Amino acid sequence: MQDQWKTNANHRRSIVSFSGGKDSSLALYHALQSGTVIGLIVMLEEQGQRSRSHAMPLDIIQAQADAISLPVFMTSSSWADYEDKFIDLMNQAKQKGAEVLVTGDLDMPQHGCWHDRVTQQVGLKLGMPLWLRPHREVVEEFITLGFRSVVVTVNLKLGMKVEDLGKILTLEYIQELESRDIDPCGEGGEFHTTVIDGPIFNKAIPIRQCNIVYHEEYAFLPFELDQI
Repeated sequence: MQDQWKTNANHRRSIVSFSGGKDSSLALYHALQSGTVIGLIVMLEEQGQRSRSHAMPLDIIQAQADAISLPVFMTSSSWADYEDKFIDLMNQAKQKGAEVLVTGDLDMPQHGCWHDRVTQQVGLKLGMPLWLRPHREVVEEFITLGFRSVVVTVNLKLGMKVEDLGKILTLEYIQELESRDIDPCGEGGEFHTTVIDGPIFNKAIPIRQCNIVYHEEYAFLPFELDQI
């Protein structure tokens, strides 16, 4: 079963778990290349104004979806009811024809995988096109394909600096991160990104940077949609 996680989306209709960051965007790219994508699943915080994963404002998430020309299956949730709400969205997607849930996970364990468990409950297959690929290879493919993403969250206790906020992922920048012993994909929680352009976008997302926010060991660079 796990051997098929990389290819389950091939020639099937999928729904993609979407954070707006680089890994989910690259997984979406592969799902679009190999099959049909019917929409994006986005989980929001309790107030329904920001994404739960990367705390992106709702209008930027919607702008990403519009630029990708896909509908969004979204709901607000607490961590306590996250699983139930996620399953509800998958059931909605299944009713619309989805056969596979696609995620951008790289290092998901073979046993005890949360996504595997919840997809089985709904009757969907699990597709993880990036699963077990070398991290440097994944981020290099992302950049080479022409995706453009901005560092929006950094963990200051894991080697990242405030100055990293707002940086665009480039081959030179990921080489710098590796020289600082930082995973180029940020898989250890070192950083998160937001994608603002790429081969799956019909237009770039215009953003305006706001003031940096600090919380415990994290620093965040909030964005607003630039209504030019």
